[in-house]
Amino acid sequence: MSTTMTRVQRPTPQHGLHRLHRLHRQTELDRQTELDRQTELDVQSSLRRPNPAVESRARYSPFPLGHDPRTFGLTTSAMRLAHGVVVVRHGRRTAGDTATILLHGAAGSWTTWTPLLTAAEATMTSSGLREADASGLPLTDLIIPDLPGWGDSALPGDPADRTVEVLAATVAEIARALGYRRWIVVGHSMGGFVALELAAAAPEATARVELISPTTFAVIDSVRHPLTRFTTLPAYTALLLVMRLLARLGRLGRALISGVSRLPLLRVAVSPLFARPDDIEAGIIRALAGEVRPLGFAVASARAGAYPAGERWSRILCPVRTLTGESDVFVAATDADRLRGVIRRFEAVTVGGVGHFAHIERPFTVLDTLRSPCSTQ
Repeated sequence: MSTTMTRVQRPTPQHGLHRLHRLHRQTELDRQTELDRQTELDVQSSLRRPNPAVESRARYSPFPLGHDPRTFGLTTSAMRLAHGVVVVRHGRRTAGDTATILLHGAAGSWTTWTPLLTAAEATMTSSGLREADASGLPLTDLIIPDLPGWGDSALPGDPADRTVEVLAATVAEIARALGYRRWIVVGHSMGGFVALELAAAAPEATARVELISPTTFAVIDSVRHPLTRFTTLPAYTALLLVMRLLARLGRLGRALISGVSRLPLLRVAVSPLFARPDDIEAGIIRALAGEVRPLGFAVASARAGAYPAGERWSRILCPVRTLTGESDVFVAATDADRLRGVIRRFEAVTVGGVGHFAHIERPFTVLDTLRSPCSTQ
C-alpha cells in the first residue's frame, strides 16, 4: 500500500511583497479613478451653477449702496486741512506712490462709489487676486473724500473756501497728507469738474483723469444764462432754479425736501437721473434724496458759472477720458467737442442704456472702461 504525499508550497516573503504591491497599485488606481470622477462631477456642477459675477454683470443697477467702509477695506478719517475738516475714506495701501482718487457728484457722498467697489470685488480671480491691468485703473491706494458741503463734510463757512480751485487744492492736500506724490483721479458730475481743475492745477502730479458724466461747458452756460440757455440742459436748469428757491427758504426748504423724500413722488423726482428709474432700488433713491443739499448745490453751481473753464483746462497735460450715459440729461451733446477743443489728450466714450449715474447703473461697464488704456495714452 503506497501513500501519495502532496507537497504544499508555502508562500515566500517575496510572494507576499508582490501581492501587497499589486493591492497597493489597485488601491491607487481606484482612488485616482474616484478623484477623476469627482473632478468631472465638480466641473459639470460648476458649469450648471450660476456665476454671481456673470449674473450681476448682466443686471441693471446690480448692487445697493454700501455704508460701512470697512466692508471695502477702507478707514474713515476726519482730516483737519487748510480750509476746514474733510471726512475721507481711504485704504488698500500698497508700496506705490500713486493714489486713485474718487470724487462724487452733487447730491452724493463716498457711498455712490460703492457699487463700483462691489463690482471690483465680484471680479476677483479664483486665486483671490483682484483683477487689475497695469495700464488701467487699480482699485488700490484709494482716497474717497466727502467733498466739503456733502456727506459727512460740512460746507465751509467762509465763501472764499467754496471755490472750485479751493476744492481741488483740498483734494491734493488730502492725497499728499496721506503720503502720495501722484494720483489718478476719477470724478462724477460735479466731481468731474473738480477733477479737471485738479489736473490743471497740478499737471505733473496728475497721471490720468477719468470722468463719469462730468458737468462741464453746458452747465456753465446754463448757470450764466438760465433763461436764454434753458433748452441746453432743461432738466439741470429746472433743478438749479428749484435748489436756489429751497436754499433761500432755509429750514423750510429742508423740511420740504424731507417731506418729499417720504412720498411716492420721490422716484418720479429723481427719474431723469436714470435710464431705468423703475429698476433702481428704493434704498439708492432714498440715499440720494438724503444727500440733497440746496445751499450746497446752489453754491457749487454759482462757482461753476464763475469758473474760467477754457483757460484752466487748456493747462492739462495728462490723458482725459469722459464716459457719458446715452440718456444723460446733465451732459450736452456738444460738451465732448468743446472739451476736445481745449484738452489736448482727450477721449470720449458713450454708454448705451445709462443715465447720469453710470457707476451705479452699469458698474461693470464703467470698471471695464476705467481699466482699459486710454487711446491718447
